[in-house]
Order: sequence, then C-alpha cells, then structure tokens
Amino acid sequence: MPIPAFNRRTRLGFASGAVIAGTFALTCLAAPGSAAAATASSAPATYTVQSGDYLTKIAQAEHVPGGWQALAQANGIVSPYILQPGQQLALPGGSTAPKVSSTATASKASATPASATTSTQSYPNNLNGWINHALAIMKQHGIPGSYNGIHRNIMRESSGNPNAINNWDSNAAAGHPSIGLLQVIQPTFNTYHVAGTSWNIYDPVANITAACNYAAHRYGSIDNVNSAY
Repeated sequence: MPIPAFNRRTRLGFASGAVIAGTFALTCLAAPGSAAAATASSAPATYTVQSGDYLTKIAQAEHVPGGWQALAQANGIVSPYILQPGQQLALPGGSTAPKVSSTATASKASATPASATTSTQSYPNNLNGWINHALAIMKQHGIPGSYNGIHRNIMRESSGNPNAINNWDSNAAAGHPSIGLLQVIQPTFNTYHVAGTSWNIYDPVANITAACNYAAHRYGSIDNVNSAY
C-alpha cells in the first residue's frame, strides 16, 4: 500500500448563464460594453485548486448546488477524488460564492482570536467525548464528517481502543504501524494533522481529526468510508 495511507488493509474507493430580461428600448439604451459584460457573466464559473483544497471544502466555499458530489460529477472526478494545486474546476450552474473584498477579509482575520482553532469546552474522557470534541475542531477547520460516520469507522478499525496498534501488516513491516482509534500511520498523521490538536498520534482527538482530514481529501468525507480504507 503506498504511503501516505492509513489502514492495515487495502484502501478502497467509494463510491450558468445569466438570464437578462428587459425591453428592446432598455437594451438600446444600455451603456457601451453591456453586451460584453453580459457575455462575460454568462461564461461558466471556474475555480483554481489551491494547496490543501478538497472537494467538500470547495463546494461549501463556492455554494455549489448538490455539494461535493455535484462538483466531482461536473469535472469527471472519481474516487479517490484527488485534486492537484492549479487544477481548474468547472463550477456547476447556480454556484453563488460570495465576493469578499481583501479589506473585509483582513478585517475579519484581525478580529478572530488566536485561540479560535481550539475548543475550550470540556468533554468527557470517553469515546463519545472524543468524537464530539473532534467534531467541534473539525467544524472550525471546515473538515466534513458526522458522529455516526466517525463512530462506525472507529468501531471497525479499533473497537474504540485509542491504544490499538497493528504490528503485523505491510505498513508495520515498513516501520509505520497503524495506530489509534482510526488506525493511522505516522506519515499520514504528520501530513494531515489538524492545528490545535496534540502531535501525539495516540491522542484520541488528534487521531480522529487527522484521519477525518485525510478522508476528506481522499474520499470527500469520513462519512463516505464504509469499509477498509
């Protein structure tokens, strides 16, 4: 199995133009350049993939009708849904990403406290608490996933044991055993670690968020993982 990956088994995939109304008189009185502007506005909207982007993140930011699935279908992208920086994506008709000025963006950023990426709420030190804590952090970072999706995969991968480790598969033989609740290998954990969580791969919340971040990039969401991945 190529690295990065995280599972002791074989990874499997899972599966506008604007309408301008008006009278002839109004059209004739339009300022020069209006026709060109109308033509430009009817051109299909596109998005340039940036480093760290994944389909769900883009679909949410660009308000794509039908979500990441529609975005993938519109661009012929299939599992494992890998994107490359600089890749041009066609946005399905109806996408309405709000336009925010750089000044407004900077103002918003300066008003966001540095601690915004971490959760200050107290959670019980059990599986239920770990998952809910992870979900709160994932929400702050725009990482998709549901309680049921996370819980289902945890029970299959580790039966809820945060200290679970696989010392016998090919990853282990290569020196990268699968570890923790969602059986993550160290290179994958390092690559998809989520800011505001521990760098200890055995830490339940850090393990969950890193795994869900990986799943978001590769499968669209941890919710789309229903078997060995």
